[in-house]
Amino acid sequence: MSTITESEVQHPLAPYKSLENDVLQQRIEAVRAHLGERLLILGHHYQQDEVIAHADLRGDSYQLSQMAAASTKCENIVFCGVHFMAETADILANRPDRLEKRDGRRIPVVLPDLAAGCSMADMAAINQVEAAWEDMSEIIDTDQVIPVTYINSAASLKAFCGRHGGIVCTSSNAKAVLEWAFERGQRVFFFPDQHLGRNTALKMGIDTEAMPVWDPYAMELGGIEESVLENSRVILWKGHCSVHQMFRPEHVEQFRKQHPGIKILVHPECPREVNDLADVSGSTGTIIQTVKNSPPGTKWAIGTELHLVNRLKQEHPEQEIHFLSPVLCMCATMYRIDLAHLCWSLENLRDGHPVNVISVDDDTSKWSLVALERMLAVK
Repeated sequence: MSTITESEVQHPLAPYKSLENDVLQQRIEAVRAHLGERLLILGHHYQQDEVIAHADLRGDSYQLSQMAAASTKCENIVFCGVHFMAETADILANRPDRLEKRDGRRIPVVLPDLAAGCSMADMAAINQVEAAWEDMSEIIDTDQVIPVTYINSAASLKAFCGRHGGIVCTSSNAKAVLEWAFERGQRVFFFPDQHLGRNTALKMGIDTEAMPVWDPYAMELGGIEESVLENSRVILWKGHCSVHQMFRPEHVEQFRKQHPGIKILVHPECPREVNDLADVSGSTGTIIQTVKNSPPGTKWAIGTELHLVNRLKQEHPEQEIHFLSPVLCMCATMYRIDLAHLCWSLENLRDGHPVNVISVDDDTSKWSLVALERMLAVK
C-alpha cells in the first residue's frame, strides 16, 4: 500500500495559483454578485491595483474598520490589508452593542493571507511592552505615564493601553492624542513607531533630549540611563516602518536639485531627517488629499508606499509625481495578498466554510475598545 507524504499534499490555494488573472477576476466578481450587500471587501491604499479594484471600500486601516462596522447590511468582511487591521475590524464590527443588535451573531473578518503581517507591529510584542513597563516602574511613577500605541499595532498592545489609562492614535490625530495624554500624565510611552512619536512631539516643542528610545533588546532599562528616564517626556519604542525607513535626506536633496520647484510630500513615519526637509508631512489620507487639491503642473516627490504613489501618478496625470526613493520599496506583507488569495477566501466564504478568520478574544477586545473609544473622543 502506497502512502502520501506531506510534500505531496496539495495546498488548497494551489489550483487558484494556476489561474489567469482574468479568470480570477470573473470568479471574484461572481461571489460579489452572489453575496451582494452581505459582503464588504476592504482594500487598504497600499494594496496592488488588481486587488483594490475589487474593494467596496478603500482607505487607511482605521477608516476602513469604522466604515465596515457602521454598515447595517454587512454580514461578512474580507480585509485586504494586514493582520492588525483585520483585528481592529473584528473588534469594532463585533463590539457588544453591535452583537446585541444582531442577536449575538458575529461578522466574520477574513484576511486572505494569514502571512500578511506588519514588520512595525511585530517590533513590539506584548511581553516586551509589559516587561518595559515593569522595569521603568522601578525608576519613575508609571501612574503618571500614559501609554499610547499607534493603530499599526497588535490588539494586545491596544488592550494594554486600555488597561493602563492609555489610548490609540493614528498618523492623522497623533498630536491631539499626545495633548490628551499630557493632560492626564507627566510622560508618554509611545509605541511601536519611534518616528511618528518623535516627529509629532517635536512639533509640540518637546526636545529630542526628552525623548529617549527604549530598546527592548538592551540589557537594562531599554538602554536608557536612569537620569535620562527621569527627565523624559516621551519614551519612544525602538520600532519603525520598513518602507518609510528607506527614505533618506539625500533623496530629498537629489530631487530638489534635479527638479527645480518640486515639492516633497512624506508620511510622518519617515525619519526626522526626512520629515524636517519635507514641504508637507501627513497621513496617507493627507497625502492623497494634498495631491488631489493641487493645481495642474504641480511637481511632487512622495515618500510613502510605492503602490500608492503609482496609483496617485495614474489618477493625476495633470501633475508630475515621483517616488522619493531610488530604491523601489513596497510593503512586502501587503503585497502577499493577490487575486488568487482573494478568490480562494471569497469562494470559501460563499460556500459556508470561511478560511483565515481573524477573531480577537473577548478580554483583549474589551480593553482594546476602551483605548479606541478614548481616541474617538479626542477632538
